[in-house]
Amino acid sequence: MDLADLSAPPRPKEPTLNAEPAVQRRLLDLQDLDLQLDQVAHKRASLPEHQALKDLIAEKSVVDRELVTADTEVSDLQREQKKADSDVEQVRQRRARNQQRLDSGQVTSPRDLENLQHEIGSLDRRISDLEDSELEVMEKLEAAEVVQADLRTRAEAFAGRQAELETTRDAALKELDEQRAQLGDKRKAVAAELPENLLAQYQRLREHNGGIGAAPLVGKRCMGCRMELAPSDLNAIKAAPPDAVLRCEECGRILVRTSESAA
Repeated sequence: MDLADLSAPPRPKEPTLNAEPAVQRRLLDLQDLDLQLDQVAHKRASLPEHQALKDLIAEKSVVDRELVTADTEVSDLQREQKKADSDVEQVRQRRARNQQRLDSGQVTSPRDLENLQHEIGSLDRRISDLEDSELEVMEKLEAAEVVQADLRTRAEAFAGRQAELETTRDAALKELDEQRAQLGDKRKAVAAELPENLLAQYQRLREHNGGIGAAPLVGKRCMGCRMELAPSDLNAIKAAPPDAVLRCEECGRILVRTSESAA
């Protein structure tokens, strides 16, 4: 026993328990089932798909936000292009009407003809400027649509990967839940064979000792704390009645004597 054990406060006294040796050995069966249940719970909580999904969802959320921004930009540019197309068409129609008046000979006044020709020239320049703006918007829209398509492809790939991971995770969870149910049924059956006071003590010790409340004595060693018992403790065990429920002096766990025990 180390100095930490010597300085630790003494464990509270618990009532002395007695149980037939065969019943105590069933306690080891219960402990084994509990450890298996703990392992299932650990596997269930630490499936690699859990972290993979967490990472994937984080990445997907970034892409989803970027896609919303891209969709908004494309929508805005589409409206801008529609307006640019409309502006160009309106000016073209006005120029066509003026050209028709000019070609038809309806305007005979030299001054009116000069004004009409001047307006047609102004409209030509206006159409050129509007077409340049229209082309610029079209180029921006094409670039934005490329970004949008790439983001949408990535988002769809994320969604597909997420579905795959969820399917794999759910299959693993289903298998583990089936194992847990089978182990739970076995545990109920074994627990029903144990006295209530012994079961309650085991449960308390298990909660305070890392999930192990009972351990076999193998040779001179408690398999709960892996410590070799002192000769005085072994002598006390040898002197104890077969039905006495013993406790390890090192870790406090219930110590079960078996055919492999030295005492």
